[in-house]
Amino acid sequence: MQTWFAKLAIGLSLVVATAGIASAQTSEPAAAAKAPPAVQNMSNIESDDILYMKQNQAERTSVQPGNLAPVYRQIKDGGEHYSSLPALESGVLIQPKAQFPGQARATTAGEAWRQYRNGPLTTYGGWLIIVAVVGIAAFYFAIGGIKLKSPRTGRLIERFTSIERLAHWTVAISFLILALTGLIMLFGKYVVLPVFGHTVFGYLAYAGKNIHNFVGPIFTIGLIVMFVIFVKDNFPAPSDWQWLKNLGGARGHASAGRFNAGEKLWFWGGLVFLGLIVSASGFVLDMLVPGILYTRGNMQIANVIHLAAAVLIFSASLAHIYMGTIGMEGAFEAMSTGYVDDAWAKEHHDIWYTEIESGKVARVRTDKGAEKLGVPAKAV
Repeated sequence: MQTWFAKLAIGLSLVVATAGIASAQTSEPAAAAKAPPAVQNMSNIESDDILYMKQNQAERTSVQPGNLAPVYRQIKDGGEHYSSLPALESGVLIQPKAQFPGQARATTAGEAWRQYRNGPLTTYGGWLIIVAVVGIAAFYFAIGGIKLKSPRTGRLIERFTSIERLAHWTVAISFLILALTGLIMLFGKYVVLPVFGHTVFGYLAYAGKNIHNFVGPIFTIGLIVMFVIFVKDNFPAPSDWQWLKNLGGARGHASAGRFNAGEKLWFWGGLVFLGLIVSASGFVLDMLVPGILYTRGNMQIANVIHLAAAVLIFSASLAHIYMGTIGMEGAFEAMSTGYVDDAWAKEHHDIWYTEIESGKVARVRTDKGAEKLGVPAKAV
């Protein structure tokens, strides 16, 4: 009997001990789960991206062989690095960032220039030329050319000498060549390329660029000669304001000397001001100006200035070309032959005609003109 009670007591003690151990084992994970995790200090820990950005190429190669990110990151900064070539900027693979007026953000200078040239300059420049052409065409079909109100008298005045006409036609022909080649280079990929293909456009662009570069100096020299010849007759006069108020005769008679206010505006604004800008910027693009560093950045700025001024002078020239050809009867004869009829001079340049009639200004200015008109020549 005692033996049975002893066995029962031992069994119960074993059960109690087993239950206590199990209870302790289950309670510890629960307590651990309920306890908040220890907070780690992250202030001194950097992400992999930040660490990689601080690595040089040797360190990056040991971690990620073939990854050249550190090298290209330095290249994109626009700094100058080592190059065995002696050329200017040979150590600068990619230009630093730049931003032209009107651009939303800065990007590498080469890309900024490309976007500016192919974007606002091409778009607004193209529309300006289209508006000028359409406006002149509308004016011609609505009003027509300006005809002489009175019949021709048969008496002639030597308006331009052969030297004056040679200077004018040198500037005019070189200007038209520059305009045509410039339009091909600027708008050719939008007009010529889709129609004729890459081969034709490539030959035209290549030929146009070389012709443009060589004809440019001829235009500038002719412009200087033309300025020296005609500047004395293009200074402002009291009659010019009245001519402008009457819109060149559209609102009543507009008196004028040898050149009217419209011609003077074209002379000073178009030929002198814009002509000087396109010539100077063109000389920079041709690398003909001494003392200038012909870096990519300087050439890009010169190109933007050259393009903007060229579009403006071409758009303005269309009105001058129109008035000098089909826009006014007798105007083309003046520059092609050098002579105008008395009726033309009296209607369009009455102050100048009065000076001729009074003898203040010579009717005939050269021996060739004297031979043609049969009257003695008189120096101006």
